[in-house]
Amino acid sequence: MSVKYIVYLANYSDGILYLMALLLLLALAVMLDRFWSLRRAILHGQSIIHAAAALPALRQGELALLLQQARNLPEEALLGTAMRYQGAVNAETMASRLDETVMLVAPSLDRRLWLLDTVITLAPLMGLFGTIIGMFHAFNILAQPGHAPSEVTGGVADALVATAFGLFIAMLGLAGFNALSNQVRLIVHQLDSLKTMIINRTDGAPVLPAKQPGTMQAAA
Repeated sequence: MSVKYIVYLANYSDGILYLMALLLLLALAVMLDRFWSLRRAILHGQSIIHAAAALPALRQGELALLLQQARNLPEEALLGTAMRYQGAVNAETMASRLDETVMLVAPSLDRRLWLLDTVITLAPLMGLFGTIIGMFHAFNILAQPGHAPSEVTGGVADALVATAFGLFIAMLGLAGFNALSNQVRLIVHQLDSLKTMIINRTDGAPVLPAKQPGTMQAAA
């Protein structure tokens, strides 16, 4: 398939194929960007979880070391919350604080995936629209005197390229969307695992009691 023929097909669909090519580039850009970011988060997150699992307890020193390893990762917010409340609250309150942190972090994991979801839905519709426009051009030949049947059938075949291209973009985008969604699920699972480890390894740590006015007066 030559470049000249591709340009002819794009013009035959009144430019719809050009727009679909932009959708394909957008889908590829989102998939590459999110795959690189999420894959990095998974690999580094696994190392943090293994390091936390090897420790019998997580005190301020251990949490600080893990926090240093988790810079720019989803686990950073979770470990930061654990450091702020470790030794100051009981296990139940710590679990609630960590759950709140996970809920705040989770929406940032699937950012820009809505673009991929939009491309999956929009590409087949644009392909069908391009095919309909191509059909108009093909059947207009019937109104011309002395037309050849091959011109009509050839025009129909050219018009169907837009639908095929739209389906190809949708299938590629769907495969990428499912793969990225699975990576997001794995990261959320890692956050839940780290949350459980923090609770188990900080449970039993001394809880700082609130200062009572009577106690201060008695001490005076």
